[in-house]
Amino acid sequence: MKSRSQFVCQQCGYAQSQWAGRCPSCDTWNSLVETVVSQAQNSKVKNQNYNSKIYKLSEIKVDENERIKTGERELDSVLGGGLVPGMVVLVAGEPGIGKSTLLTQVALKLNRVLYVCGEESASQVALRVKRLGGKGDILLLESTDADAIVAKIEEVGPEVIIVDSIQTLTTSDLTGTAGSVGQVRECALRLATSAKSRGKPLFLIGHVTKEGSIAGPRVLEHMVDCVLWFEGERGQRLRVVRAVKNRFGPTDEVGVFDMTEKGMSGVNNPSEILLSERVIGVAGSVVSVVLEGRRPLLVEIQSLVVPSQLVVPRRVTTGVDLARIQMLVAVLTRRAGLHLETSDIYVNVTSGIRLADRGVDLAICLAVASAFLNKPLSGNIAAVGEVGLLGEVRKVGGLEKRVKEAKKLGYRVASAESGKSVAAAIKKLLH
Repeated sequence: MKSRSQFVCQQCGYAQSQWAGRCPSCDTWNSLVETVVSQAQNSKVKNQNYNSKIYKLSEIKVDENERIKTGERELDSVLGGGLVPGMVVLVAGEPGIGKSTLLTQVALKLNRVLYVCGEESASQVALRVKRLGGKGDILLLESTDADAIVAKIEEVGPEVIIVDSIQTLTTSDLTGTAGSVGQVRECALRLATSAKSRGKPLFLIGHVTKEGSIAGPRVLEHMVDCVLWFEGERGQRLRVVRAVKNRFGPTDEVGVFDMTEKGMSGVNNPSEILLSERVIGVAGSVVSVVLEGRRPLLVEIQSLVVPSQLVVPRRVTTGVDLARIQMLVAVLTRRAGLHLETSDIYVNVTSGIRLADRGVDLAICLAVASAFLNKPLSGNIAAVGEVGLLGEVRKVGGLEKRVKEAKKLGYRVASAESGKSVAAAIKKLLH
């Protein structure tokens, strides 16, 4: 059966033989994507190929012990207990954050792994293995042809496949260049189909754009079973691996790794590392307990408030959402009586951790107030609570876990019970 390519609109489904910047049917810009299509078959032949079978739910047996351990405890936790046969995992993150390093470590701990070198040469991978001190025997394949890779998978029969990276692969059935929407989607589909038909786990490493999203079509995330996201600053030690999608496990688990000269090492107690360099007794420093997935972490919030020389004062943040900081500064100005309208405000989460937990609101407010009043927070206190527009401090979920984690390192949690409003909390805690 011959195949050909067409440019199909991702919005309305209109198809034509040539690319155009605008869809003639729905007038959507940049929606025509080159797609492989098969020539029409006779309907009688089609009906003969339908061998679908209906299963009863009671007849399906699920064995959780069938999962394959990767040898990295933190990674297994994020995956939901390990790899499932035929599982396709997309690993995404910024360049140099440790994606290839972690998957190389996984390859060294598993048997019969095929590592596809799309970006690097086999010698470069060998140098990384030497740096990691590994002694395993990995099957290395230098190729960017998706069809050739599928053929090698059939020939070699590996237990696990790692592709580094999916944006470098192409197929001769399409005319687009490597990394284009059509090429990425078609290559990922062919590799995933091959891996699933043999029941072998497949890792796909994906690039990230300047906007912070996975390069290539959004549909790539829907084609895989699990999407792992690497977070952290390149100059910092800690890396957080988060599952933003997982068909075989929870999406509220995170793995924490320490980047060392010998590779990525799982961290049992990340809170201790996050607070290891904290300076005690300095204004503008407040500790909070956040929930990353189901894991509580102690983090340090730092703030600096200085008189502004600009008409519109600066609001600079690292690790937290800027819009959230602007809202909290407005609450402090209106509800707590702090005159911050003429000050530049800088807020930083140390160690390169990015936070989305609303439970850090109270700690941010206390850090800004502490820096503005030049008064350090009294005692070993970890502030936890969400701050509303009325200036009230609200309770957050998982408070018992947060309190337990704080007690391990000798901190007392100040939450919604400590003050009904953020103004009362500032008055009580900043003596």
